[in-house]
Amino acid sequence: MRAGRPRPSSADSFEELQASVLMCPRCRVARPVRERLLLLLPDGELHEYLCSACGASAGTRKVTAPPAVLYPG
Repeated sequence: MRAGRPRPSSADSFEELQASVLMCPRCRVARPVRERLLLLLPDGELHEYLCSACGASAGTRKVTAPPAVLYPG
Protein backbone atom coordinates (compact mmCIF):
# COMPACT_ATOMS: atom_id res chain seq x y z
CA MET A 1 0.00 0.00 0.00
CA ARG A 2 1.39 3.40 -0.99
CA ALA A 3 1.24 6.40 1.25
CA GLY A 4 0.33 9.68 -0.33
CA ARG A 5 -2.56 11.88 -1.24
CA PRO A 6 -6.04 10.40 -1.09
CA ARG A 7 -7.73 9.93 -4.46
CA PRO A 8 -10.32 12.60 -5.21
CA SER A 9 -13.87 11.40 -5.55
CA SER A 10 -15.53 11.54 -8.96
CA ALA A 11 -17.57 14.58 -7.86
CA ASP A 12 -14.35 16.48 -7.04
CA SER A 13 -12.87 15.63 -10.44
CA PHE A 14 -15.52 17.62 -12.33
CA GLU A 15 -15.78 20.58 -9.99
CA GLU A 16 -14.11 22.97 -12.47
CA LEU A 17 -15.44 21.67 -15.78
CA GLN A 18 -15.19 24.02 -18.79
CA ALA A 19 -16.67 23.30 -22.20
CA SER A 20 -14.49 23.49 -25.29
CA VAL A 21 -17.05 22.37 -27.92
CA LEU A 22 -20.81 22.99 -27.77
CA MET A 23 -23.75 22.77 -30.15
CA CYS A 24 -24.26 26.17 -31.79
CA PRO A 25 -27.93 27.12 -32.22
CA ARG A 26 -27.17 29.28 -35.29
CA CYS A 27 -24.69 26.99 -37.11
CA ARG A 28 -26.60 23.85 -36.04
CA VAL A 29 -23.35 21.88 -35.58
CA ALA A 30 -20.92 21.39 -32.72
CA ARG A 31 -18.34 24.18 -32.78
CA PRO A 32 -15.43 25.26 -30.57
CA VAL A 33 -16.50 27.91 -28.09
CA ARG A 34 -14.80 30.70 -26.21
CA GLU A 35 -15.78 31.77 -22.73
CA ARG A 36 -16.36 35.36 -21.63
CA LEU A 37 -17.31 36.88 -18.31
CA LEU A 38 -20.93 38.03 -18.49
CA LEU A 39 -21.82 39.16 -14.95
CA LEU A 40 -20.21 39.53 -11.54
CA LEU A 41 -22.69 38.30 -8.93
CA PRO A 42 -22.56 38.53 -5.11
CA ASP A 43 -22.14 34.75 -4.91
CA GLY A 44 -19.90 34.21 -7.95
CA GLU A 45 -19.56 34.87 -11.67
CA LEU A 46 -21.71 34.13 -14.73
CA HIS A 47 -19.78 33.16 -17.87
CA GLU A 48 -21.16 32.87 -21.41
CA TYR A 49 -19.96 30.47 -24.10
CA LEU A 50 -19.80 31.99 -27.60
CA CYS A 51 -19.47 30.08 -30.88
CA SER A 52 -16.02 30.77 -32.34
CA ALA A 53 -17.41 30.69 -35.90
CA CYS A 54 -20.46 32.99 -35.73
CA GLY A 55 -20.37 34.51 -32.22
CA ALA A 56 -23.79 33.20 -31.17
CA SER A 57 -24.39 32.37 -27.50
CA ALA A 58 -24.15 28.60 -26.98
CA GLY A 59 -24.69 28.49 -23.19
CA THR A 60 -23.72 29.83 -19.79
CA ARG A 61 -21.82 28.63 -16.73
CA LYS A 62 -22.06 29.92 -13.17
CA VAL A 63 -18.91 29.80 -11.05
CA THR A 64 -19.70 30.12 -7.35
CA ALA A 65 -17.19 31.84 -5.14
CA PRO A 66 -16.04 30.18 -1.93
CA PRO A 67 -17.61 31.71 1.18
CA ALA A 68 -15.71 34.69 2.49
CA VAL A 69 -13.85 34.21 5.75
CA LEU A 70 -14.26 37.16 8.07
CA TYR A 71 -11.64 37.66 10.73
CA PRO A 72 -12.48 39.64 13.84
CA GLY A 73 -10.49 42.69 13.68
